Amino acid sequence: MTNSNVFNQSNGPLYTQLTNTFSTPGIESTPEGGAAAAGSNFALTTSNVSIGAGLNLLLQVANSVGSGRTLYVSRISGGTTAAATLIVYSGGTITGGTTPTPVNTLLGNANTSVMTTRQINGTLTGTSTILLSIPLTAGIYMLSLNGSIIVPPGQTLTISTGTGAQTAAINLSWWEF
Repeated sequence: MTNSNVFNQSNGPLYTQLTNTFSTPGIESTPEGGAAAAGSNFALTTSNVSIGAGLNLLLQVANSVGSGRTLYVSRISGGTTAAATLIVYSGGTITGGTTPTPVNTLLGNANTSVMTTRQINGTLTGTSTILLSIPLTAGIYMLSLNGSIIVPPGQTLTISTGTGAQTAAINLSWWEF
């Protein structure tokens, strides 16, 4: 019987199937799912914001020295009504603006984030390093980072969308441990 494989397809990876029974359940979850179940996953949004000409929509999350937790970026998403650039920075300074409150994604859970947040329409000042720079067309965007950007105590993460007269939104989700 040439070219016949009893157990697996010969042209693909090893095929297995999880048998999930009541007595020996097999449960798989993402890190985000585990963090959400533990009450340690958070979401932050700018909502839809009108940006003036020459300005950026900035969203910043700072992890204070001595916070005892580390931030793992899960996802950055949002949208824009015109062509823009999405830039993710390490560091930077935002002066003024608002301090939006992160929401625990385990709805009803009393755990709060230790991160300090800031949002403003403006320009980023201070010392920063660009981690990602992505040109955007009008529409929605989503970057699944799955914890690949880590913000330890004493570090800051800033997200910028702009520049130009448009309406934009930034959504950031992360888990803390």
